[in-house]
Amino acid sequence: MTGEFPFEHIEVGQSWRSAGRTLTEAELALSCMLTTDWHPIHADEEFAKSTRAGRRVFHGTYGIAIAFGMSTHFPELGDSVIAATGLSEWKYLAPLFVGDTVHVEVEIVTKRTTSGGNRGLIERRLRLRKHTGEVAQEGIAGTLVRIMAPGAAGERTAAP
Repeated sequence: MTGEFPFEHIEVGQSWRSAGRTLTEAELALSCMLTTDWHPIHADEEFAKSTRAGRRVFHGTYGIAIAFGMSTHFPELGDSVIAATGLSEWKYLAPLFVGDTVHVEVEIVTKRTTSGGNRGLIERRLRLRKHTGEVAQEGIAGTLVRIMAPGAAGERTAAP
């Protein structure tokens, strides 16, 4: 296993904060292209000026993608990751705009071993926070991982 945090070392309550990154005009255009959603709230500055937001906003799903990407290494699970298990309680709390600098805060909220004993489920609360301190989006993300057991010669191998 190459990860720094095997399942056995993860504790409920552990938390991390990513570095920040600034959302760009190119990303907003890419989000429109990838989703094929060219609604004027995303693509037409003049239209967007007349809305409550007052300017173009990112698609909500782009915030999910950013939060997931920025949280990948918190905790660093290396090759023990089997799959993402889904999202729950996801909320859109504030719009994301071109020029916003965001970071993600990650907290371990649950950890349990599956019935077979060789896999674990970790749930992390992800908070995508803007440079203003406002939480733009948050929710729970689940990850299924292999549980590692001590092997021969001090190396770690997958538990049976």
